[in-house]
Amino acid sequence: MRTDRASDELRPVRITRGYTEMTPGSVLFEMGRTRVLCTAAFEEDVPRWMRDSGEGWVTAEYSMLPGSSPQRVRRSAIEGGRTKEIQRLIGRSLRAVVNMKGMGPLTVRVDCDVLQADGGTRTASISGAWIALADAFDTRIAEGKLEATPLTDHIAAVSVGMVDEDALLDLEYTEDFAADVDANVVMTGSGKIVEVQGTAEGVPFDRDQLDRMLDLAAKGISELVADQRAARR
Repeated sequence: MRTDRASDELRPVRITRGYTEMTPGSVLFEMGRTRVLCTAAFEEDVPRWMRDSGEGWVTAEYSMLPGSSPQRVRRSAIEGGRTKEIQRLIGRSLRAVVNMKGMGPLTVRVDCDVLQADGGTRTASISGAWIALADAFDTRIAEGKLEATPLTDHIAAVSVGMVDEDALLDLEYTEDFAADVDANVVMTGSGKIVEVQGTAEGVPFDRDQLDRMLDLAAKGISELVADQRAARR
């Protein structure tokens, strides 16, 4: 049983904007002991297959730094299959709330580097990446290079799971390790689902459990979106 917070409660969220000075958007996003540095930078070009389309592109890279977990992450593992899958998830999530035509022929590359991992690194990356992206667009507007932000909504993500028949929000590593079911949910600020990744670690789960987890995720994501808004005021 979880003792330090309620089953439907997020870990403490801390958002530090402008964490680095060399990119137009940078955020240190912390959920409990999980800490992710998200930065966003512009490239004055688009992928070859998008040229002459008049649209822009948003892509992401993700890595766990060597000192981010008790067992050192080897740099050779950074480009592994799990890393690529998470990078694609972050990119898809951000593109879901960006008007590509409103960007013009421009690429935004968002980097999410995990400084410390205690569960939920991919979901924290998505929630932090949105802030870095929004700040980067604001910087470009201030420079007179963009008329208005191409963002159409907020995006945030959270983990949920079933641990000993209890539905829990925002799993720490020990909870994720013990979970019978774990899922990552990505939603927009308006409550629309972008992606659900759910896996039964042992016994298959039923529709009622799925609905309970989705309801928890929706609650948590609405709180994360409120945190995003508060951080950017």
